[in-house]
Amino acid sequence: MAAPPSRLAPAVEVLTSPHVPRLLSASLLGRLPTGMAALAILLAVLDRGGTYTAAGGLSAVYAASAAVGGPVLGRLIDRTRQAPVLLCSGAASAVGFVGLALLDPVAHPLAAAGWAALAGAATPQLEPCLRVLWSPVLRDDEAVRTAYSLDAATQELVFVTGPLVVLAATAAGGPSAGLLVAGALGLLGSLWFATAAPARRWRGGPAAGAHPAGPLRSAALVRLLVALLFVGATIGMFTVGITAYTDHLGAPSAASWLIAANALGALIGGIAYTTAPSPADEHRRLRVLLAGLAVGYAPLVLQPGLLGTAPLAVLSGLALPPVLACSFALVGRLAPAGTITEAHAWMITAFGAGNAAGSAAAGLAADLASSRAALALGVLTGALALLIAARPFTHHDPDTAPHPEGR
Repeated sequence: MAAPPSRLAPAVEVLTSPHVPRLLSASLLGRLPTGMAALAILLAVLDRGGTYTAAGGLSAVYAASAAVGGPVLGRLIDRTRQAPVLLCSGAASAVGFVGLALLDPVAHPLAAAGWAALAGAATPQLEPCLRVLWSPVLRDDEAVRTAYSLDAATQELVFVTGPLVVLAATAAGGPSAGLLVAGALGLLGSLWFATAAPARRWRGGPAAGAHPAGPLRSAALVRLLVALLFVGATIGMFTVGITAYTDHLGAPSAASWLIAANALGALIGGIAYTTAPSPADEHRRLRVLLAGLAVGYAPLVLQPGLLGTAPLAVLSGLALPPVLACSFALVGRLAPAGTITEAHAWMITAFGAGNAAGSAAAGLAADLASSRAALALGVLTGALALLIAARPFTHHDPDTAPHPEGR
């Protein structure tokens, strides 16, 4: 077999490093419920005669609970260990999914909301745990940067594969099967990840993590999180705006293909970013990437028909994984000692909150104005993210100096 191209050698080296295949695949498996929950809840509610509004409300309970629970579990991990928290939270989240699958969410809406809240709040923090482990597992900072990029690129698979798994489970076992499979996959992925040697060895950082504000005591980190909130809003606005556009064209089913094209662009961008040289200034690199993100979404406002929009959808996705990979590195540098897992969890929460807010704002814009207005809002939020990141991310707290991510 021919040797891999030299430009892809760093990615190949990372993927073949000890423990990496297991950690990355276990993380992706355990995170599939995140990409499955919305569709699985929708199908289960509609099967019992419920409305789209009821399904959307239940999905919102799940998403909001996950946003709140993530930093809490991250702080617990920072103060203890990865493995026990992942195993307990994976089991609790699975119980929530099973409880939601076994009852009638229309006849028992409060109970359904409780189970959805449990499934969301107990979501295993596999993303933050994986990013924390890159430093102790890989040989140097350059390999860690490559791993961040691969991590950001492959997470697109969660949102592409998740709905397909739900449809397959539903076809085989009925409308509630997607919820059962989501719980099982989350628990299995957590078990596989938590029993890996690096996860079992990892211990929380020093006592600085006991500060009440945790990583949010770092003003620079908070500003980065706000920038990522606007990045998430851009992605949410794209999803709604492109769906409204295809509906206007009379081809609503084409939205899924354009969203998939955006995900393909993100996958390409993430893999390509592994070949980029390590930046001398991570802050400056992030600003360039955020500019690329805003510019990448701008041509969609032209709405050149389905065939013309497809390549533009791919183009718009290219910059997101590099933005996230660069942000991962900055989070590791800006988070106070002993708060690294919680800091990464806050990053997920900020991005998710922005995505939800962006979706709502784009829906309002599409209803009151047009799909073009919704897509234009996405460009605006991308520009706002760039504006927030214009000033270099610096800190003055000695506890926020670069530190090892666990030991």
